Formats: sequence, C-alpha cells, structure tokens
Amino acid sequence: MTGAGFGTTPRDTVHARVEQAALDLFTERGFDNVTSDEVADAAGISRRTFFRYFATKADAVWGDFAGHVQHLSELIEAGGPDRAVLSTICSAYVAANAYPAEQQALLRERMQLILTEPALQAHSQVRYAAVDRVVADHVARRTGTSPADLLPRLVATSTRAAAMTAFEVWLTGPETSLAEALHAAFDELAAGFPSLRGPGAAPG
Repeated sequence: MTGAGFGTTPRDTVHARVEQAALDLFTERGFDNVTSDEVADAAGISRRTFFRYFATKADAVWGDFAGHVQHLSELIEAGGPDRAVLSTICSAYVAANAYPAEQQALLRERMQLILTEPALQAHSQVRYAAVDRVVADHVARRTGTSPADLLPRLVATSTRAAAMTAFEVWLTGPETSLAEALHAAFDELAAGFPSLRGPGAAPG
C-alpha cells in the first residue's frame, strides 16, 4: 500500500470522485464556504451516499487516514529488531509517504488544505495523535518503557513534526521533491541538527 499516505489511494471510484470534488471545491472557495450537499452534487451522488463514505466533510479532506496509520505501523514493525529505532521510524515515514507522480497534484491539494485551513486544525490533532501512538508504542516496546514515558512521546512528536515540516517545504518549494525534503528533515533530526553545530553554523 505504498503511497497511501493521507488517503491518496482511493478505496473505489465513488470514493475517489467524492474526494476529488471535495478537495477542488474547498481549494477554490474555502472549507467553511462549501457544504456537504454541494460536494455531493459536484460528485454526482446523493447526500445519503456522501455520508455513507464520510462522516463529515472534513473526512473527505483526510481520506483513508486510518489506512495510512496502519501502513505506517506495518512499515515500522517490518524494520526488525536489529535496526536502530530512530532509523526504523524515519525510514517508515519516508516509505509511507512515497507517492507516484500521478498522485502528486491531489496530494498537494490535500496537504495545502490540511496545513492552512483553520477549521481543519482540530481534526488534525485527533489524527496526529493516532500517528504518535503508533510511533510511541514502537519506541516503548524497543526500549522497555511505557508509551507514556518521555522518550517514546518525544520521538513520536519530533518525528511527526519533522515530517510535517518537510511537507510544508515541499509545498512552498517546487524545486524540492517530497522524498528529498523528508530525508533532509530526518537526517537533521537523527544527527542532532549537525547544520547548527559550531558558532555561526548554517546549512551548507
């Protein structure tokens, strides 16, 4: 399921059509200015069918995020016990967010909304918490600690922050690929920000 991050891979054609209609309308008019009924009309389905696929219109932005979280979890667990914990998590993030070229435009549209629409921020926190649990649980198992302890929680939130920063850079800098931005962010994090070592140090 590589490339399914943030629900980019549709479950079926109706699901894909509704997602595309929602993202297009929200991008054009703003999330708060579009109703679920308008999304349903644009997708050529009934209101009842819309709610069979999505509980809220915000869910149409996020798509199959539960599938993304599951995929990330599987990739992390596939890393094996002999690989360094942080390396396993960072590599899993990169693999989970490997998108084919034909999905890039949809991904940009989706992430632009997620990162900039104030109305989606509350929804974001719930979903980010699911990602953090997956990472914290893995760190806890590998280190013999509790997921609620400082280290598992710190690794979970810092790796997610690195990934989201990479997405932001990718959205604003078309010369940088998403994979390049993710690798750069995780390299800095894993090495303790080597670009900042020494007086007056700056990224080269």
